[in-house]
Amino acid sequence: MSKKMVLIDGHSILNRAFYGVPDLSNAQGLHTNAVYGFLNIMFKILEEEKPEFLAVAFDVHAPTFRHELYKEYKGTRKPMPEELREQVPVIKEVLQAMGICTVEKAGLEADDILGTLAKRGEKEGMEVALVSGDRDLLQIASDHIKIRIPKTKGGKTEIEDYYASDVEDAYQVTPEQFIELKALMGDSSDNIPGVPKVGPKTATDLMVQYGSLENIYTHLDEISKKSIRESLAENKELADLSKVLATIHTDCELDVTWDMVSMQALFTPEAYTLFKQLEFKNLLGRFEEEAVTKNNQKDFFFMTSDLQEAEAAFEEAGKAERAAFLVLEDSGREEDFAALALAAASDKIWILRPQGFLTKEYLTDKLAALAQRGAELSTFQIKPQYAYLKQDGTEQFFDVLIAAYLLNPLKNDYSIEDIANEQLGLMIQSRQQLLEKLPLAKAAGEREEAFREYAGFAVYTIFMAQPLLWGKLQETQMDKLFCEIEMPLTKVLHEMETEGVEVRPEELKAYGDALVDRITELEDSIHRQAGEDFNINSPKQLGEILFEKMKLPGGKKTKTGYSTAADVLDKLAPDYPVV
Repeated sequence: MSKKMVLIDGHSILNRAFYGVPDLSNAQGLHTNAVYGFLNIMFKILEEEKPEFLAVAFDVHAPTFRHELYKEYKGTRKPMPEELREQVPVIKEVLQAMGICTVEKAGLEADDILGTLAKRGEKEGMEVALVSGDRDLLQIASDHIKIRIPKTKGGKTEIEDYYASDVEDAYQVTPEQFIELKALMGDSSDNIPGVPKVGPKTATDLMVQYGSLENIYTHLDEISKKSIRESLAENKELADLSKVLATIHTDCELDVTWDMVSMQALFTPEAYTLFKQLEFKNLLGRFEEEAVTKNNQKDFFFMTSDLQEAEAAFEEAGKAERAAFLVLEDSGREEDFAALALAAASDKIWILRPQGFLTKEYLTDKLAALAQRGAELSTFQIKPQYAYLKQDGTEQFFDVLIAAYLLNPLKNDYSIEDIANEQLGLMIQSRQQLLEKLPLAKAAGEREEAFREYAGFAVYTIFMAQPLLWGKLQETQMDKLFCEIEMPLTKVLHEMETEGVEVRPEELKAYGDALVDRITELEDSIHRQAGEDFNINSPKQLGEILFEKMKLPGGKKTKTGYSTAADVLDKLAPDYPVV
């Protein structure tokens, strides 16, 4: 059976993904939609092809031999959007982390690299799949080289496949003739001039009738339409130049060996780290457990159901005065209490499982007693855990979820894994990731070990992140907001959810309607002052209106646009009513 090779046009697929996938960015404000879309397309292709060889080719930002022949070559192309440009080095870093060979060479375009590697593979008896959004590469198609053109819309990818026969069916010309078809009609995207007055239909008709550029000129007198005949006669040099510009070179000198493009294990620890930083949560399931960074393994996570060990753990936590805890449930219900994780120091972590004398009631009573002794306790998502604390006040508690939210309120949600990554630079797996890989029939010991790893890292993260988050709250002057509003509010919300809230629906609706009317009034006023309608809730659009259109002072440009943070707008508000 023939071996398979997949070749990917790097910039082309990244560009397609950028425009096909909605805008995404991670917590650092780095745009990631093009990288995410690229990886999804690549994984889809690899799953379908199952190749032994893989390479990705990129263009180099430097003139090629085509620019030397024709200075205006690709001169009509718009500059790459900055949001896409910043993702080019990121995809290269990701591919490198996955052990995927990337190829680029000054003076050559990616098409020439791909064409050369494709023809080399074909000569070696391989089946080649060449992935690009550029139809120029149809000239490379053969019985053993398949051109795969993806189309991504709304995050969904469909792929058109072209062998040589498919090119003929779609364009009425062979792959070799496709070059001369393009030479006749030109290409506005590459600024290949073609022959004036010869459009796609006329060019196709001429190629179908005469078969080649040379034969068209041999029978020039037979072309009945005078304007076309005269344009061809007057622009032969332009047609010949266009053919040279359109022809992909398939015999380039490349320092690429088969060992370099041989498929390796893609889901490496280095790639896992990058996927976590880029927040590609939907792709993390592709990694096997052993691919997760090894330095995450902690040998001081003690899981026990022993009563004496539990007593010692609570005693340690009481002496430390600062501790972290996390109540773990199996389904979010108190009756499904699974464990209490407790941290008294960076290297003292206990996971206490209820069993025998170590009951849920004992553990929760001990936790409540620890709180009543005045220990400073941090946790993640404290609201549902108040049921176990039996405390009225919130002064001694610290919710790392609330703190992380205040520091970056534009994120949709936060997980313990996010906080571990952003605050500690630690890559950990979620409970779902760890346990999903272990079917219920798997040995109990393996499931317990996975649970120990998750619970241990979760409470370790809470303990280690708390002082870092508190310091950042103080730096941003949000410590008072955190202590006096956000934390007490968690208690109020817990009580509302526990006891229920009595409301007068008619009055609540009337108040809501009044708020909507006032908001509409304010929005109309803002739009009038701005001179146009825009999405006020979009920081990007708001920044452009205030600092580009209205020319307000104090604009601070960031990776994602102008900053519209409170400290920026507060300074402008007294002088500019729109703010």
